[in-house]
Amino acid sequence: MCQLIPQSHYTATLKSTAGDLTEAVFRQANEAIILTDAGNRVTHINPAFSELTGFNLKDVAGKTPEAFSIFPLDDTQTTRFMREELRLRDRSKSQVSYQSHDGQFYPGMMSINRVRDVYGEVCHHVIVLADLSAIPTHARHLSREVYFDALTGLPNLHLLTQLIQESMQHAEKCESTLAVCSLDIDFFKKVNDQLSPQVGDVLLSTFSQRISHLLFGDDVLARVGGDEFVLLLHHGVDETFFDKLLASIRKPLMIEGQGIHLTASLRVTFYPQDAVQGDVLLRHANQAMYRAKQLGRDTFHMFDPDHDRLLQVRHEQRQRFIAALDNNELCLHYQPQVDMRSGEVVGVEALVRWQHPEQGLLPPAQFLPVIDATLLEIDLGEWVLDAAMRQLTRWAKNGIALPVNVNISPTHLLVSDFSQRLAALLSRYPHVPPSMLKLEVLESAAMHDTQAALETMAECQRLGVNFAIDDFGTGFSSLTHLRQLPVNLIKIDQSFVRDMLSDQDDMAIVESVIYMANRFNRPMLAEGVETLAHAKALIALGCELAQGYGIARPMPAEALPMWLTHWPTRKDWNALTY
Repeated sequence: MCQLIPQSHYTATLKSTAGDLTEAVFRQANEAIILTDAGNRVTHINPAFSELTGFNLKDVAGKTPEAFSIFPLDDTQTTRFMREELRLRDRSKSQVSYQSHDGQFYPGMMSINRVRDVYGEVCHHVIVLADLSAIPTHARHLSREVYFDALTGLPNLHLLTQLIQESMQHAEKCESTLAVCSLDIDFFKKVNDQLSPQVGDVLLSTFSQRISHLLFGDDVLARVGGDEFVLLLHHGVDETFFDKLLASIRKPLMIEGQGIHLTASLRVTFYPQDAVQGDVLLRHANQAMYRAKQLGRDTFHMFDPDHDRLLQVRHEQRQRFIAALDNNELCLHYQPQVDMRSGEVVGVEALVRWQHPEQGLLPPAQFLPVIDATLLEIDLGEWVLDAAMRQLTRWAKNGIALPVNVNISPTHLLVSDFSQRLAALLSRYPHVPPSMLKLEVLESAAMHDTQAALETMAECQRLGVNFAIDDFGTGFSSLTHLRQLPVNLIKIDQSFVRDMLSDQDDMAIVESVIYMANRFNRPMLAEGVETLAHAKALIALGCELAQGYGIARPMPAEALPMWLTHWPTRKDWNALTY
């Protein structure tokens, strides 16, 4: 409803409601409003109440709401217990059944605000009766169990979906905001297992009433699962409201003399900021719940539509990458590695590329971030290893015997059965010596779980496969890794090598890495060697192996034989050999 009636408008019965404006608001409100005295007997009603029920003031004056057919939805022991609880609060809310002007009974939502005088005594009540009009007219003859939860009397998921649609229309009409809040009790199963089924039911019912009494007139609380609830909030709630809600939930619930402590996780999305269909709004609220759980429970998380759109794009990109694997759109390019002193080609590094049908050849920077830290890294790693072994087989037939270095992601390396998978791969290519395959792991991968990395690397080395540490020097425990990890090659990160001639700090790092590698008797290779000046400086420092654009760019496998033929004729680089 567009008209919002502040409680302050009713502080001393209708005859003193702050003038004509307040009386006009009272009369024009879309919600049915009843004013009762301290004894809860009717003193005033508004036109919306008469329109909804068919009763005028003469019919109901001096009577209690129960006298003109507004009743709780059921009269079970649990409901009586909750009704007694409500008498202790100044604001309450409950599901009721009311008699309409056609003589039939329909479900409604009744909110009661008790107003006290300056002495703290109850002077009157403001009652708002909301018709749950989202129920289709043709279906009102159905049992209320179709729309209401049998335990708590709250709207169920069936009714909730219809209420969301009505609330969205209301928000559009009034240019207001609708908050959809998904809530569930933390570790409820553990708590429930310690209680009898009957006490567990009373706990849920009492919990729902505690939440209900915090809501305003046309707000809705629904139960959609065991300990899962949804709130529809129409009154511009903010973080303060959710902090208050969580604080209220933390207060112990007294059930049969026992204090039970609960917490909850909340997840919230807002319409029309999150401009989607009603069922999607609910899904977005649930998605935010998982984030709340990740933050440690007993908290709330706001759904971010912009972030969700990014996640959707990321999901679509990952699905497209899966298709690329299935459709054989990936390929390997190979970058030679040389001994700068002798000129010998000592190996190649396999670098993945995506031959995209529409976008052309894509470098790894354009697609690897999409699958970072996902299981797709394992799928890609398995594909790269197999493709490298197949290429080694082809080259062997043509008389080319160069080891291939393959990059292994942390996600892939730390899979529990990595070494078993590698053994199975090697057995499929019996004509390729295991020593021809070398695995490069990031220094950060070793840092993630050093013990697991050590065990896996040792198992692979027993198969005959050796390791290199890639991007060495970018981590935080390089000296420790040199001492612990069974690696056969240290690769100096190109970010240091590229600017070593112009940046004193980068030069100092390169010198330090070379010094440490030599002290621990580990071979090293510099990445990012782009000029002869880089090569001469590295040789002078004691690093003789290198790869980089100055030597060769990554190339398709079929281009490597021609490059190998022409490499010895490179007069500029041959000047370094002696």
